Amino acid sequence: MNINDKIAVLLCTYNGEKYLKEQIDSIINQTYKNWVIYVSDDGSTDGTIAILEEYQRQLGEGRLHITHGPRKGFAWNFISSLQNNGSDCNYFAFCDQDDIWYDDKLERGVSYLASFSELNKPAVYCGRTQLIDGEGHPIGFSPLFEYTPSFCNALVQSIAGGNTMILNHQARELVSQTPCYDEIISHDWWIYILVSGCNGHMYYDPNPAILYRQHGQNIIGSNISMAARILRIRKLMDGKFKNWNQKNIDLLISFNEYLTPESKIKLENFIKLRSACLIDRFRVFCTLKPYRQTTLGNIALFMAVLLKKL
Repeated sequence: MNINDKIAVLLCTYNGEKYLKEQIDSIINQTYKNWVIYVSDDGSTDGTIAILEEYQRQLGEGRLHITHGPRKGFAWNFISSLQNNGSDCNYFAFCDQDDIWYDDKLERGVSYLASFSELNKPAVYCGRTQLIDGEGHPIGFSPLFEYTPSFCNALVQSIAGGNTMILNHQARELVSQTPCYDEIISHDWWIYILVSGCNGHMYYDPNPAILYRQHGQNIIGSNISMAARILRIRKLMDGKFKNWNQKNIDLLISFNEYLTPESKIKLENFIKLRSACLIDRFRVFCTLKPYRQTTLGNIALFMAVLLKKL
């Protein structure tokens, strides 16, 4: 690890005054010190901007930049920030407005990604989280995923929140080519799909590096409760999951020149898996071998294939 490597912390905000100071303080307290914060605010009407300007005076404009987001939703706020900020940086860490980072989050991620510096390939560090409630009390952990990240998993499941992700320069260059006119379901899922399909590497850290706050105002919380699992089944049955997959496929097709030959074949089979007759769907399923990270998830996946809800 080269301590001269600079990390762009891409902090996206929208009416986040309640928890923002805790998040920024946890960035300031990082053991890895060579970072700069790029804030993309998506039109806050509370005290968010005042808090950011206070920290900007404290840190200096060279360490905290404040810009306006595209106002196209949280996913595009993050992708837009990745595209437009940190051109002189080596690594890029997504940051929510309401979490708390472990002191060694950046150091841990960069230490891993530095091992890919000679390979010149996209690489992303991500991982498990420790969950806290609105008051900061521990309430558990996100699921521990044990199967190896891969394109066949990414096509049907997102395994890590964007708030855990750190991208190397090659991953940033790849993801930044995402066309601005397309709809993105979730930036973290899209990054997993794209990087794994384009000869990149995803590393899932089983040890948490952030305190992930669960409260009524955060956009997407953890999916570990029974209610969340039931909701996912409902989304499967009402066709929402199928619609998400179609949007991901449309985006992937625009990246056809970057996909590996193997990934192109898998994408073609995935498309067939969604539309073929039942016998052919079963045959393609056995060939493609898509998988989710839990037994219940794989049962739901097989149901989606049978019911043509994929």
